[in-house]
Order: sequence, then structure tokens, then C-alpha cells
Amino acid sequence: LHLVESGGGSSQLWGSLSLSCATPRFTLADYGLGWFRQAPGKEREGVSCISSSGASTNYADSVKGRFTISRDNAKNMVYLQMNSLKPEDTAVYYCNAFLTSRSNYWGQGTQVTVSS
Repeated sequence: LHLVESGGGSSQLWGSLSLSCATPRFTLADYGLGWFRQAPGKEREGVSCISSSGASTNYADSVKGRFTISRDNAKNMVYLQMNSLKPEDTAVYYCNAFLTSRSNYWGQGTQVTVSS
């Protein structure tokens, strides 16, 4: 296990949660970073990603305008701020660091549960 997520938990409809991801094993600065999620009975899907410099970000249509990805290369961390949460955001959220097909690392996942 190379990455460690934290910050998951439970929220009411329209609430907010913030996820963090870090690793003591290597420097994240050269890696593209992303957040994925997997809901029960569904495939893992991409939520958001950010370039190594932080200059470029992308979001799934389902979270645009509600979620914000950011990174702090000095702290070796990546974040996902989730606002206006909906029940359909309920899933296990995974942090990913990608450099090459051989340098592609995942965290263990953190549960996010949103109730209506």
C-alpha cells in the first residue's frame, strides 16, 4: 500500500466532506494525481484528476461544480473537497498516483456515505 486516504465519513444531503491523501514512500510532485470511487455493485469510476503542477484539473460531469481537487507538493498531499453532497456520491473513494504504467499507485480507500 503506497497511498493513505483520510477524511471519509458520513454526511447529510448537501453537506460537505474533505478527503486527503498522502504517502511517506515517494515524492508525489512528479505524479498526476486523481480520485476514483466505487459504489456497491458498480465499477470504479474516475472522479477528478490534477496534473503534476496543479495547473490542469478535470472532473466527472456528475461532480463538476461541487467537488474541488487540489494538491500541495510541499506537503506531498492531494485533497478532494466535496460540497453539496448527494446520496449518489456514496462510495469508497480511492486516491491514485500515476506516472507510468509501472508507477501507478493506489490507496486502500475511504468510505463516504451520504444520507438524504
